[in-house]
Amino acid sequence: MVSEEPGFEGTLVVKLGGEVVGGEALAVIAADLAALSCAGARIVVVHGGGPQATKLQERLGIPVQKVAGRRVTDAETLDIMKMVVAGKLNVELCAALVAAGAKPVGLHGASGPVIRAAKRPPKVYAGAGPDPVDLGHVGDVTGVDHDLLNLLMRNAYLPVVACIGAGHEGDVYNINADTVANRLAVELGAESLLLVSDVPGVLQDVNDPASRIGRLTAAEGQSLIESGVISKGMIVKIEESFAALREGVQRIHILGHLKPGDLSREAREPGSVGTVLLP
Repeated sequence: MVSEEPGFEGTLVVKLGGEVVGGEALAVIAADLAALSCAGARIVVVHGGGPQATKLQERLGIPVQKVAGRRVTDAETLDIMKMVVAGKLNVELCAALVAAGAKPVGLHGASGPVIRAAKRPPKVYAGAGPDPVDLGHVGDVTGVDHDLLNLLMRNAYLPVVACIGAGHEGDVYNINADTVANRLAVELGAESLLLVSDVPGVLQDVNDPASRIGRLTAAEGQSLIESGVISKGMIVKIEESFAALREGVQRIHILGHLKPGDLSREAREPGSVGTVLLP
């Protein structure tokens, strides 16, 4: 059942990592999303599925190749992403939202196509040596279907988008879910982009959840990267987030380990639960 929430104006893009979609907190997050939607928020949910795709590849004996933390997507791996992300996880996330009282519509990037994409050309990645690397069937977002998304949101439906994109010739591409969410937030003029994972925010000490930083500007974030406080995969997330802020997204929130009401509270009170990134 959807809980009572005061009115909420604005567009929210919410990205759920694969570990969240397959985790115990899914029902809690779905309840918050349903409550925000019922209160009038325009919401688009984007989700990944990296951990589940890796597990299926291992079960099927398909090698998992990564370069600087990025999945190399050959033809077999792309099939895995279609089955896991655009299939099983999208259905399970929509089902959880239905149970919470929302009106989800499951989409993948080729629906519409909601996410237009082009193949990413070979490029040099930090930590992967000096030579350009071809990641295979990996795409970059070139556009989104505003009409379809706005049609759904105007009628109180909640688009749930798997991180798959499609080119003009029908070619399908695997795209990082953070990248899709950032682009959607920019294109839709979102008030907030909420990145929900198994990390509670940006931490001064990665081993101490109590060291969460509530608010972080671009200059402060760069300083923390240079000092090594922000490291590994969080660097890419932070750098892409600040790029989206420069393109007009008002706020980006990094949050995780959520309890009932936490997602709604962070949307209404930025920095109260996770880390809010500001220009």
